[in-house]
Amino acid sequence: MPSEGIEGDEWGAYVTLSRIAETNAGSPNGREPYGDRGPVVVAGVTTCQGGGNTVRRAKGARRWMFQIREVCEMQDAETVLNVLRERGRRGLPCTELYRQLFNLSLYELAHGRIYANHGAMTPGADGETADGMSQARTLRIIDALRHERYRFQPVKRAWIPKKNGKLRPLGLPSWSDKLVGEVIRLLLEAYYEPQFSGRSHGFRPGRGCHTALREVEDVWSGTTWFIEGDISDCFGSLDHEIMARILAEKIHDNRFLRLIRNMLEAGYLEDWEWNATLSGVPQGGVVSPVLSNIYLDRLDKFAETVLIPEYTRGKIRVANPEYARLTRAISDAWRRGDRRAVRQLRVRRRGVPRGDPGDPGYRRLRYIRYADDHLLGFTGPKAEAEQIKQRLAEFLRDDLKLELNQDKTLITHARTQAASFLGYQVTVQHSRDRPAVNGVVRLRVPLPVITAKCAPYLTHGKPARRAELMNLPDSLVISTYGAEYRGIVQYYLLASDVFRLNRLRWTAETSLLKTLAARHRSTVTAMARKFRATITTPHGPRVCFQATVERPGRKPLVTRFGGIPLKRQKKAVIADRLPDLPTRRKELTIRLRARRCEWCDTTASVEIHQVRKLADLTRTGRPQPGWAQLMTRMRRKTLVVCTPCHQAIHHGHPIALTA
Repeated sequence: MPSEGIEGDEWGAYVTLSRIAETNAGSPNGREPYGDRGPVVVAGVTTCQGGGNTVRRAKGARRWMFQIREVCEMQDAETVLNVLRERGRRGLPCTELYRQLFNLSLYELAHGRIYANHGAMTPGADGETADGMSQARTLRIIDALRHERYRFQPVKRAWIPKKNGKLRPLGLPSWSDKLVGEVIRLLLEAYYEPQFSGRSHGFRPGRGCHTALREVEDVWSGTTWFIEGDISDCFGSLDHEIMARILAEKIHDNRFLRLIRNMLEAGYLEDWEWNATLSGVPQGGVVSPVLSNIYLDRLDKFAETVLIPEYTRGKIRVANPEYARLTRAISDAWRRGDRRAVRQLRVRRRGVPRGDPGDPGYRRLRYIRYADDHLLGFTGPKAEAEQIKQRLAEFLRDDLKLELNQDKTLITHARTQAASFLGYQVTVQHSRDRPAVNGVVRLRVPLPVITAKCAPYLTHGKPARRAELMNLPDSLVISTYGAEYRGIVQYYLLASDVFRLNRLRWTAETSLLKTLAARHRSTVTAMARKFRATITTPHGPRVCFQATVERPGRKPLVTRFGGIPLKRQKKAVIADRLPDLPTRRKELTIRLRARRCEWCDTTASVEIHQVRKLADLTRTGRPQPGWAQLMTRMRRKTLVVCTPCHQAIHHGHPIALTA
């Protein structure tokens, strides 16, 4: 029978159902008075009809009984995710989520999304990586999940530096846990994404830092105070009991909830010693971003349903008496014909706001969040801003068991100071000469950021060569500098003073030319003359430095540094590779389904041989094996091979070199 809450044809999107009738046909025999019970397929029964019905028919001494039962065949990933999105949109609960973990199509989609990540070849605690992935390996994972034997391994803990000099813990899961985690993430994201607040921009498809910053700049005009919120150790402090309670409100599937709890409590290995995880989600885990969004959605709902309605009132400000008095004086002087007085009074009026800044009937509160960083903009007195900050801290402490970082949670005057949000400085403009800009929010590049980004290119305060790049080809040197510079500039193109990055451009450019000069034992001037080029941009021609590598039978490879106009772009979007659609089938999945070894060209059970990057296949002074040459020609860091060929590749067997 369809589960409660799943109506009509919607159940058919989860599974394809066929009705099988079991009949007691034949002669009764001993204790089996109803015959031989041979299976009979009943045609013409749709998925909308009920199941589990029993039909009895008596004819003389013979009785017939049909027992109709359901046989389930999993649908493809796109259908399952679309159904979950629709249920999330309609606010319906999920009662059959765990069974979707048996769907091979979802694992193929998940593998296609994560195999190209840099961490795919990073081993976890058990040493497992993406290399050797096969359909048989996936089916073993599904079988363990079907019988509820699957257990998440403890993550291997590593430490990475933070901006403030401290260290951040990073969890490195095993490959199987990454794959299962990605499937869980796909399911949770499809269901919860339609329910998330529009004021949340972190770890969400189609949203990011730029969408959050654009909303602040476009909507927050007239803000008086900024309340900068920062949660102390947010991802490491998420309470497991509260997380389970939040998930259980919408997901009525105990098996799925137990699996999530098992993942959260798997622990971590540090110096090969197991440690328990009593709270938090592992930073670096595949599921952690969506789980943190589900948890912090409570904060978004509190701000939207409690704080904003309470601290927002009034349509417009009441008229400012001083502005009205000056307007009347201008009219009187105009009627008298005193043009000089009119000009003087208009100059005085420019510095006076039209509405009353102290109007007690006008308040505005706005809120936005990116991951654990949130920002509130308040129009009103500072005393009420302090109340908002206090109520926010109380809600986090009492309801979510989180603490605000008191050193980073600040109340900033919007006009005379600048708030820090997502690496930008956020301020509100004010001018006595240009009243049109008063109250307009502006984004700026922080000067400490420019200083910090210039530092890697400086030695004793001057641009210097980078010795670690001197042995690389010219094209790779230029592409390295170009990628670093392009990433910083494209991120700060929303800033009104992006022109300040000219200092970074000059510093990086001089360091680049000095590196090339040292490599060629030449001069900076000669290198500038050799690699200089002019390109066309929407803002006119720009000078850049580029290197071209000719490739037989293919377009030449062009690497470039600079050439980006340092002009503010209100709708700036990072010019990067477009993300794949979540349900598009990957080329690797198609190659796996073909079950053809790409090395020996036989049809058999296949595995994936994967390397971290193609550059690892080239070793100075050693001939490249045939399989490596094939991967280079294919321009793929994966090779679908049969099991004997895969073992030969890893063991250096001659078949891997000569086949």
